[in-house]
Amino acid sequence: MDVTPPKGVVIVFSDIWCSFAHITIHRLHEARKRLGLEDEIRFDHRAFPLELLNNAPSPRTGTDSEVGRMASVEPGAGWQLWQDKDWLYPSSTLPALEAVQAAKEQGLDASEKLDLGLRKAFWAQSRCITNQRVILDVAAEVGIDAGHIEASLNDGRARTALSEQAAVSATDVVNCSPHLFLPDGTDHANPGIEVGWQGDYGVGWPVIGGDDPSVVDELLKRSL
Repeated sequence: MDVTPPKGVVIVFSDIWCSFAHITIHRLHEARKRLGLEDEIRFDHRAFPLELLNNAPSPRTGTDSEVGRMASVEPGAGWQLWQDKDWLYPSSTLPALEAVQAAKEQGLDASEKLDLGLRKAFWAQSRCITNQRVILDVAAEVGIDAGHIEASLNDGRARTALSEQAAVSATDVVNCSPHLFLPDGTDHANPGIEVGWQGDYGVGWPVIGGDDPSVVDELLKRSL
């Protein structure tokens, strides 16, 4: 699978469960708008499915421990501790990741909208993005063809792409979520953020050693 995009495209490997990806993708959208590049740059979202790479669903204790710290880094991305019933917490992001791939049949713009909408649905609205009805509702809310997404999920047409992306994510080509690949052949893992961890995942909390949001602006300029 080629991970060097054409000019005007940024490939982003990530998982929706990843708080660092939530920050980076929010920043990508905001920077693109601020720089006036909304008609010139597209984001090609590819799956870095943590549950497949870790052979287990992402633990709620992990995401809960990240909310407060990561929200202080980029509050505008939208955050809250899980507010719905415990049994509605997502058990998988694979259906949502597959839907984002399916949306590419409507164009990268459509997949961008669905990806961002699903991230906000999880991190900021406490919605169960494992559930197909929630995915379709988000699709309608962001203004793409939800009927097409439903048909795609029902016949599994994007599942092969998801599996291929998971296989690439399991190699040394992709280091983490998020990992960006630019047209100039460079790649940038978790751009602008230096992070460590205090204690075990799900028990401790993230420690931010440095944060430079302007890095995202420079990466977009280099993608033209």
